[in-house]
Formats: sequence, structure tokens, C-alpha cells
Amino acid sequence: MNRRLRNAWWGTVVLFLTHGLIVSTWVSRIPAIKAKLDLPNGLLGLTLLSSAAGAVCFIPYAGVLITRYGSKKVCFGSGVGFCLSIIPISMAINALTLAVSLFVYGAFSASMDVAMNAQGIEVEKQMGAPTMSRFHGMFSLGAMAGAAIGGAVAARAVVPLPHFAVSAVLNTILLVACLPFLFETHAGVAKEGARLPFNKIPPVLIALSAIGFCNLLSEGAMADWTAVYLRQSLQAGPGTAAAGYAVFSGTMALFRFVGDFITARLGTLRTVRTASLVAATGLILALSVMVPGWSLPGFALAGAGFSVIIPLVFGGGGRVPGIDPGAGIATVTGIGYIGFIVGPPAIGFASDLVGLRFALGIVVVCCLVSAVLAGSMKSLQGPRTSVPEPHEF
Repeated sequence: MNRRLRNAWWGTVVLFLTHGLIVSTWVSRIPAIKAKLDLPNGLLGLTLLSSAAGAVCFIPYAGVLITRYGSKKVCFGSGVGFCLSIIPISMAINALTLAVSLFVYGAFSASMDVAMNAQGIEVEKQMGAPTMSRFHGMFSLGAMAGAAIGGAVAARAVVPLPHFAVSAVLNTILLVACLPFLFETHAGVAKEGARLPFNKIPPVLIALSAIGFCNLLSEGAMADWTAVYLRQSLQAGPGTAAAGYAVFSGTMALFRFVGDFITARLGTLRTVRTASLVAATGLILALSVMVPGWSLPGFALAGAGFSVIIPLVFGGGGRVPGIDPGAGIATVTGIGYIGFIVGPPAIGFASDLVGLRFALGIVVVCCLVSAVLAGSMKSLQGPRTSVPEPHEF
């Protein structure tokens, strides 16, 4: 690997790491913000939807900006904005100002998400080998580190404003430092295909978007309902209930770092299909047993399955023939985010009708749908080249 490509790879690693750090910095202090503003659970839930609304509204524009200016410039602009966007959140004085701040936060978060995935696809193309899974693994690593730091800061009763301000400054410095190493991609005049009308989206991109929708719906449902299921349906203790999502997210992070090696050997189609079936099997196991401890291996297996799907789907969105990478990624990401929004409340409504155990069966169905739709990725498969060893970076 030449030096220019190696530097771009590490620069993209920093982008994903920074994104994870910022997300978890905010999430780790939600209880403190809630207490400061004295928000009831229902009102807090409504304000949290603002970030998702900002993401969905601005994702299409991110694709246009990447086509016009290139992913490097959009990574910088949206990345700096995202780093700084957490400061107004800590300064909110009521639910309305918190909602407005979260809308801005969500807009910058999603824009950076699309841009850094576009940059990752360019690096992957130059390498000629899979690497998107490791990039997403760095996001997971950043999220875990940010959550640990946030927990330590919260335990010392530090209020959110200085915590967020220090985080914003340090992460901005980190992001600016990596900027010179990134590739210039697709800079130029905006193309006609920068924004895709729904009736002009190719079938393969619709299938990819459907897979993204199913998997982000599933990930959102697992984040919000795993602990509740263990506590409410299986009568697990608080520690075991918390362990359910911990093992799910832990195996997800771990397998993202080996996902590229799996993809290099199986190919994109077989990896997505196998991973979807693994996730379905894990969930069936977790939902079938009656002893809380026995369900944990099932949730771990589900995390392993979900780990590699989204990196490959986002990467596939940037490789659809005849579609600008920025527009393709924006389409898949935007529809996927909708799934992330509707998943948790859909499970909640279904649980009122059939119980939480059967409601979580929706996630199993989503996994099976993903396995079926994985056949659409056949035309997007690249060569199964070997993944560079760590010392090559």
C-alpha cells in the first residue's frame, strides 16, 4: 500500500472514531440533561425525535454537497459542525431549545455520516479490498470510549457544559488534523443525479435501502427493548437486563473488525445473507428460552450477525452503476434512518397487542427479509482480494 493511500485510510479511521466519540458523549449525559430540565419521560422522548428529524431532512442535501464539492470538504464542514453542535445541547433551558439543538445536532451527524462513508468507499476502491467494516468498527470503538468517559465524568458530578465543551474542542482538533490526508472525491459541478426522485431509483438501490431499513430498524429495536425484554418478560435482575444489550453491542463491535476478512473470502452477497441468517438465529434463540442467562448467547449471536450488514449496505449504495456515490449513500442512509426511527415505537405498539416476546419477532422477520434481498447485491460484488495485514498500515 502506497503512503498516500495508507494516510487516507488512517484519516478515515479518525473520522469514524470521532463520530462515535461525539455520539456517545451526548448519549452518556442524557440523564443529566433530563434532570437539569426536569423533563418527564414522554416529553424527553419527543425531544429526542428532533435529532432523527434533522438527520432525515438533511441527508439528501449531504449527497448533493458531496457531488458538488467532494466528500473531503463535506467531511470537514459537517464534522466540525457536528463536534460543536453538542455545546448548545448542554446550554438548553427548556424542552423547546433542547429540541432545536438536537435538530441541528442530527443534521450535522447525518451529513458527516454520509460524507465519511463516501470517503471510506473511495479508500476501499483504491485499496481493491474490503475495509468498510473496520471503519464502522472504529465508530463502535469511539462510541464505547465516549460512553466510558461520559460515565466517569458523570460519576464526578461534572455538569454537561464543560464536559461537552472540552469534548468539542478536542474532537475538532482531531478531525482537523486528519483532513489533509483525505482523498478529494467527486469534486465538481453537481450532476443531474445528485438528488434521486423516487421513481428514478434503480431496483438495486431500492433493495439496498430496504436492507438498510430492516437492519437499522432492528438495531434501534435492540437498543431500546433488549433490557426491557429481559427485565419484564424473563424477570431478570437489573444487572442481567443491562448485560443483554452489552453483549449485543460488544459482539457487534468485535465482529466489525473481522468483517472485512469475512467479506474478502465469502463476497458481499454471501456475507450479507449469512449474517442476516445468523442474526435471525440468535434472536430466535434469545426469544425462545425462559432463563435470562441462556438468552445472552442469543443476543451476542445477533450482534455478530448485524455487525457487518450496514457497512456493506452503505458501501454498496456508493457503488451502484450510473449513480453518484454521494447520492447512492444518501438514499440508503436516509431510508435506513427512517427504520431506526420507526423501529422502537413499532415494537412498543406491537407489544401492547401480542406481548413483547412476539413483538420482537418483527426483528426476526426483518432479518429474513434482508437475507432474501441480499441477492440484489450480486451485481455490486467486487473482487475477493485479500485484506491487508495490520502491519501494512
